[in-house]
Amino acid sequence: MNPTNTLADGARLTWRQWAGFMSMVVGMFMAILDIQIVSASIGDIQAGLAASPDEVAWVQTSYLIAEIVMIPLSGWLSRLVSTRILFVTSAVGFTIFSLACAWADSLGEMIVFRTLQGFLGGAMIPTVFATSFLLFPGALRARVSVLIGLTATMAPTIGPSLGGWLTEQFSWHWLFLINVPFGTAVACAVWSWLDIDRPNWAMRRSFDPFGLVLMALFLGSVEYVLEEGVRWDWFADDTIAACGVVAVISGGLFFHRMLTRPDPLVELRAFRDFNFASGCLFSLILGTGLYGAVYVIPLFLGRVRGYNSLQIGQTMFVTGAVMLCSAPIVGALSRRLDLRKMLCFGLIAFGSSLAWMGHFTSQSSFWELFGPQALRGFSMMFIMLPVNQIALGRLPPAQVKNASGLYNLMRNLGGAIGLALINTIATTRMAHHTLHLQEQVTWSRPGAMHMLQSMTNALTPAKQDMAGLAALRRMAGLVRQQALTLTYNDVLLLMACAFYLAVPLTLFLARPSMTGAGPKPADAESH
Repeated sequence: MNPTNTLADGARLTWRQWAGFMSMVVGMFMAILDIQIVSASIGDIQAGLAASPDEVAWVQTSYLIAEIVMIPLSGWLSRLVSTRILFVTSAVGFTIFSLACAWADSLGEMIVFRTLQGFLGGAMIPTVFATSFLLFPGALRARVSVLIGLTATMAPTIGPSLGGWLTEQFSWHWLFLINVPFGTAVACAVWSWLDIDRPNWAMRRSFDPFGLVLMALFLGSVEYVLEEGVRWDWFADDTIAACGVVAVISGGLFFHRMLTRPDPLVELRAFRDFNFASGCLFSLILGTGLYGAVYVIPLFLGRVRGYNSLQIGQTMFVTGAVMLCSAPIVGALSRRLDLRKMLCFGLIAFGSSLAWMGHFTSQSSFWELFGPQALRGFSMMFIMLPVNQIALGRLPPAQVKNASGLYNLMRNLGGAIGLALINTIATTRMAHHTLHLQEQVTWSRPGAMHMLQSMTNALTPAKQDMAGLAALRRMAGLVRQQALTLTYNDVLLLMACAFYLAVPLTLFLARPSMTGAGPKPADAESH
């Protein structure tokens, strides 16, 4: 993109503005990447911190809870202190606590540092979305939206693979140390090159600490229930049940307070706009598919196919590579086609890719997964770009910052809800398929007995009884392998249904446009 492109009012975007915005995109990539980067190396972190499997899960959960609280708060903060100050503060805090995470030598320290890392870093994500609508006119916004969409979807796709590679080549500390040079560079670049608005310090008088506490309790409790519910059998566990009660009470009070105050901390009235509300729903569904697929496919490759982190990364890279190649195509089409039709195509294609993958076999490998993985990467850009514009493109500039936080919150909540449903469904379906297959593998089944005898003969050592026991263990392993395969197929097919069911909603959307002048930088400053 040429930095001398002209805004609709005759102003020009300077190279400093371009470089500053691109630095913001890198910061957003880092914040999203850190959601997933530890997932492939959680065992190494557990060993390094001498934690139990249940305790080390908080390394992931603490980050997610803190980030999900900051995202909706970022709109109010950016109006208070300005986009530049908020983003640079977020980047600096994220970098400092990334370094602290690498130095942590106990689980308690790690959880505290991950909480602060997620809370401070969470502001970078919605700020980038808001800036793209405040800084760029419609003619350029299509290209910028493609870039943001590509970044937001690529980060969770490559996160587990990159994390596994860093841990394998160096140590788990480098999952956090890698943020330090990039975070420092991003903070310096944005402070030096991008200044699109001014602080509104008068908003300090409208700060609502009680509303902030209610929001933190509501979102934190919801995130905890979704993250930990499957592990502790949902509301049969006292802690999960207590958090559920806290979420209901604090949520009711929070919504009442935000809808009745004249100057709310989080402006929920943006949901009155049907396109924005629909865009948030699509964002939630996209979060389910985006994070769900990145979760399920590596599980299949690791638990069924026995792949290591590098092999999983090579297989998953297909999606990212196709996304990168399709981004310019989607950007060009967005300036010529109705975005609603593009979204409809993207939802159908994404659902079809999941349905295609929902016919795995226990022998499916790279080339069997290549087609559906490529289709998923291609279709993802057809969803992300139109949804961004549908949700935010029709709002007045004064509402964009706040609405961007709500919009990004919905994608993260979609991921949390999706993963909770996936784990619940997988547990249920695994038990069902295991029971069904075990009923077919009995002493009265000639086929099962023939296979067992063949395995015994192939494994015959000096003692025949040991060969029989080894064959039985191998048979049990095959049953588990097939049950896992069928379970993951069920999950993927249900995820596909969610995308298909969202297609009719596109018929009721008002037509968004990628053309026309956006608000000029001077105007943005006044908000």
